[in-house]
Amino acid sequence: MRVAVVGGGIIGLAIGRELLLHGVDVTVYDPSPEGTDGAWHVAAGMLAPGGESAFEFPYLEPLLEASNELWPTYAERLGNVGYDDAGTLSVALTADDLAEARREWAHQKLTVLTGSQARDLEPALSPRVRAGAFAATERQVDPRKVVAALRRELAGRIVHRHVSDLSGIEGRVVVAAGCGTAALTGLPIRPVKGQVLRLRGEPGLLKHVIDGAADGRHVYLVPRADGEIVVGATQEERSDRAITAGGVHDLLRAALDLVPGLAEHEITEWTVGHRPGTPDNAPIIGALDDRVIVAAGHHRNGVLLAPITARLVAGLVLTGSADPLLEAFSPGRFGCA
Repeated sequence: MRVAVVGGGIIGLAIGRELLLHGVDVTVYDPSPEGTDGAWHVAAGMLAPGGESAFEFPYLEPLLEASNELWPTYAERLGNVGYDDAGTLSVALTADDLAEARREWAHQKLTVLTGSQARDLEPALSPRVRAGAFAATERQVDPRKVVAALRRELAGRIVHRHVSDLSGIEGRVVVAAGCGTAALTGLPIRPVKGQVLRLRGEPGLLKHVIDGAADGRHVYLVPRADGEIVVGATQEERSDRAITAGGVHDLLRAALDLVPGLAEHEITEWTVGHRPGTPDNAPIIGALDDRVIVAAGHHRNGVLLAPITARLVAGLVLTGSADPLLEAFSPGRFGCA
């Protein structure tokens, strides 16, 4: 069997790898030789099904949780991809931040910590932090390392070519082109802009991912073993690629309010990416017609959902039958066959 995967981001590559492992003759079409245009290049790599559920509908949670459970084995098989299972510490700085956070912590069934207890876990937190909650099952990976590992496994099967018309590709096609899926399929996938900063300092300032709110500004801080800390991310209904003073200000102010020690870190990178969003902010995974399968629109959850998306799409390609988990994510929910 021969299958073409259109899209060389983390979703397309994960699907290509899964098909290859099942003996499929797969070709991945990636328009960028550098391959840094996708949302994965900007993503922090938080594997946080609980934290992300606040932005989604309840039927997405089982898919998020199922993929999160796949990640330990998935990361081990890929090699060194920055996998870390230290957990996520959510924190709130002000009374208003805490009132909002409590609703999400209750949804996740997390135990609320005092500010002092939160600082016991992370001494670098500001003494102004009022409260926190610890999610022990949340993890992180480095998406750039994940994509590099997937590319190595698909060596010789990635073609750097822009696909503008699916009629030019013979046989079965999986479209996993992120925001570009809209032009190829007509599906309602829009770009959601996100600005992200990367800082660098001495390793060890933070031991856990910090997911916090400071005076109404939401920020996450994702520490890497080498001293890098990813600070993100804005969420803007825009398609431009401008780094804005307001976006950088909001991220840095919230980050420094929560962790004052970051003031001495060097800013090493600032980037913009576009999450592929859908009208209900849940992914589109399923058959568009007898020939074309779509796996796109993962919005904030592309890295987290890569393993389960790859497994479910491969099953659909090989058997022609969709797993019950995919019922809620069919293209048909937007009036597409």
